Amino acid sequence: MVTGAGSGIGRAVALELLRAGWSVTLAGRREEPLRETADLAAARQSDGVSPLETPGSAVRALCVRTDVTVPDDVAALFAAAHDRFGRLDLLFNNAGTFGPGGVPVEELPYEAWRHVVDTNLNGAFLCAQAAFRLMKEQEPQGGRIINNGSISAHAPRPLSVAYTATKHALTGLTKSLSLDGRPHRIAVGQIDIGNAATDMTERMRSGILQANGELAVEPVMDVADVARTVRHMAELPLEANVQFATVLATAMPYVGRG
Repeated sequence: MVTGAGSGIGRAVALELLRAGWSVTLAGRREEPLRETADLAAARQSDGVSPLETPGSAVRALCVRTDVTVPDDVAALFAAAHDRFGRLDLLFNNAGTFGPGGVPVEELPYEAWRHVVDTNLNGAFLCAQAAFRLMKEQEPQGGRIINNGSISAHAPRPLSVAYTATKHALTGLTKSLSLDGRPHRIAVGQIDIGNAATDMTERMRSGILQANGELAVEPVMDVADVARTVRHMAELPLEANVQFATVLATAMPYVGRG
């Protein structure tokens, strides 16, 4: 299962997993982008672009419109996945939002703060909770959860208090889930991504605010490199786990930021 599968990192990861022969539930707030992701997978299969594709891989994409901030939506998502595929081996907890950028702390509306917290943290918790329930009950027991953290789980950008706070909190969620999942063969890890080329990072190509107050163009990396990393984490045996992985554009200002 991939949340936020209609665009960006979620779409790239979903396509990589489908290409490798996984059955994938695509979740997102709008159904049309999910269908586009599924159609892209079908087109790549029919074009024969990869020897790793298996017959029928595109039809193993189940699209479920889901708002991860709504508990009933999350419950319906996991019920649909279980009804279709019978079990859940992987959750990529990816749905997220940056919120309003460039807003000083004292001017950030509470509603905007709450929306980021509900999406990035509460949504991740609700999906992980539902995944735990399935993974504990299924036979054979167990599965894997990969949370999408961020470079901001380590070091903030200026004027990003809501996003940064939720991504730091996600690291704590990952550690607690990893500990609580041990007795049930549930492996939980986190990938922290920096400057993958998506719509969300488009502004980095024209200049983004730095800690010293200047605007600077930052390098980006191909989102496909992120997808391959997630796939590697996903395909490890449950006896092995990548607890934390950091994948970033090599020359981005992260080490030494600020």
